[in-house]
Amino acid sequence: MAASPGPALAGVGATPEVLALPGLTEDLLAPWEARRLAKIRRATRRDDVLASRLLLRLCVSRLTGRPPGDTELAQRCPGCGRHGHGRPYLPGHPGLGVSLSHADGVVAAAAGPGPTGVDVEAADRRPPAHRTLRRLLTEAELRAAGPGDAGRLRAWVRCEARFKAGGQAPRVRVWSDARTGAVAAVATSAPAVVFSLRAAPG
Repeated sequence: MAASPGPALAGVGATPEVLALPGLTEDLLAPWEARRLAKIRRATRRDDVLASRLLLRLCVSRLTGRPPGDTELAQRCPGCGRHGHGRPYLPGHPGLGVSLSHADGVVAAAAGPGPTGVDVEAADRRPPAHRTLRRLLTEAELRAAGPGDAGRLRAWVRCEARFKAGGQAPRVRVWSDARTGAVAAVATSAPAVVFSLRAAPG
């Protein structure tokens, strides 16, 4: 079924609050996701990965009006062609792009018509080294980021979100989520509505 046209939706939440949401449980994962999750030894990372996948299902549910359990998620790596890793997609919604991200206790997810990418980092994380950013950003983007860590981190999440969308999403929105202490970015083909878990989309 093709996605209906409309806005993209991106959400951010702290891992514990996502895992505490009613109806979002590990049982919603596909068998291949559960096997991948079982291989993660560090409990905090496992929780982050689980929460990001559940938040993605919530985004898709809010966008399509269908229950989170109806979301069939798949992943395929464009580099090696294998399944189970790489960019996520929805076999049942070929026109709907999806993306997820997690970073030390905070997660983000997005869904929308066409190519979609999302990235999140803790706002106090040091950005990558300047030489790394120079390889990935244009001179104009570097100048706009400024010399401080906060601006370079915003430039970094913007770059990551755009990369996850395959470089094909013309709109990139960067925002700070004060509740979780995170900075996030979403790259989309349609205008994006962002939400925090304790606030309705808007």
